[in-house]
Amino acid sequence: MYGSLLNFADELFSNLDQWQRQLESRGAAANIRQVTQNTFPRISLGSTPNSVEVLAFIPDVDTKQLALEIDKNVLTLQGERVITPPSNEERATVYAQERFSGKFKRVVSLPDDVDVNHVNAIYKDGVLRISIARREETLPKRIEIQ
Repeated sequence: MYGSLLNFADELFSNLDQWQRQLESRGAAANIRQVTQNTFPRISLGSTPNSVEVLAFIPDVDTKQLALEIDKNVLTLQGERVITPPSNEERATVYAQERFSGKFKRVVSLPDDVDVNHVNAIYKDGVLRISIARREETLPKRIEIQ
């Protein structure tokens, strides 16, 4: 009885591993935190003792085309990137277009201790840097012993 149960479990996990490898080979995310090959923009997310830092790599985007919002500790970045053809000539032919063009949206969950009233966003050289301060009451405090 136990042998057949263990065989069933082994077969189940083997099938799940095979299914995950098939999804990954097609560019699908292996888990909820990963992104697919076509996800735009790529981001880096990190933290310091005083803030949460988000870097979004968005080259060739006008800041007027970007919208940034934080609601219930969820950061939403959306916009549109328009890529113009390399030439304005009528006879120009594009043989390959590998750069993303169109509307995009990224959603990032933030920690509970962020202060949405203290957000700084700077776009420079194709990188949007978003710095979100942590709430002062959640920061560690040094207590002096008398």
